[in-house]
Amino acid sequence: MSVTDTIDRLAKVEIHLHLEGAIPLPALWQLVRKYGGDAETESIAALEARFLYRDFPHFLDTWMWKNGFIREYDDFTFIAAAVAEDLARQNVRYVEAFHSPGDFHMQHGLDVARITEAVRRGLDSQRDRIEVRLIADLTRDFGPERGRVWLEEIAQTDSLHVIGVGLGGSEHRYPPEPYEHVYERARSLGLRTTAHAGEASGPGSIWGAVRSLAVDRIGHGTRAVEDPELVEWLRDQQLPIEMCPISNVKTGVVPDLAAHPIRSFFEDGLLVSVNTDDPKMFGTSLAGEYNALVEQSGFTIDDIRQLIRNAIRSTWAEETTKRRLYDELAASG
Repeated sequence: MSVTDTIDRLAKVEIHLHLEGAIPLPALWQLVRKYGGDAETESIAALEARFLYRDFPHFLDTWMWKNGFIREYDDFTFIAAAVAEDLARQNVRYVEAFHSPGDFHMQHGLDVARITEAVRRGLDSQRDRIEVRLIADLTRDFGPERGRVWLEEIAQTDSLHVIGVGLGGSEHRYPPEPYEHVYERARSLGLRTTAHAGEASGPGSIWGAVRSLAVDRIGHGTRAVEDPELVEWLRDQQLPIEMCPISNVKTGVVPDLAAHPIRSFFEDGLLVSVNTDDPKMFGTSLAGEYNALVEQSGFTIDDIRQLIRNAIRSTWAEETTKRRLYDELAASG
């Protein structure tokens, strides 16, 4: 069996995936046609060509442009079902997915709790094939006070498998420290915590996330490589790092996969997992990420299995679910 076939067969787990960045292009194009796009989106191929980025800020601009075509509660049900079906087809068994209800509250005046309910309806359409739990992204661009309001609304949706909060957005403009009290409140509500750090900003962003926010995981963490003391601390603490190699290449965080620190982090014993971030905006998939690491970064199939085990260990699932996922991985090859 080829390496590609083996990777396709493996039962996979993802813990850093943005729902709005994982919409299959045919589904997104339906929304573009529904609301009316521009000349650059007159076909699926033209839409795909829109997802090329000069740098990280340009990616964020494109992200917001794309979100402009998600305007009604039914749209969220539609995209969530399409994403879940697409992931299940790739043999992804369990996902902890970000969604950004506040973005759509600000753009279209939609209710945060109702957005979450609509997303859950779509995800549950595939619940016999894949389990998806939600992380609410508080989107740092709108400030901690707005984040606090959204957090309280999210707290009312505990029956919808919202298990944590995250902090995405313009990391290079908005540091994590102002969210300290918001994160304290999230923990008091029983929610787990992560934050994007060390992607568009340097090691100081990661230190801020661990010291001020006391996060359970770090999203990306790529630029920790610039601070050997931080790398050592992350290794000793075994703080999970949600790495997204192809995303980092596409947004210019690293020039190419060979320059990505995931290989050195893995060899040094840091608790790293591999994730796709916004796969349909970056032309990737979880299998594609693993294949690229084998082809370009010297990873073996045994290494890939270990990366999946790392992802399982890093989830916020209960131990019975983790044991099931370990068993499914072992049985899949």
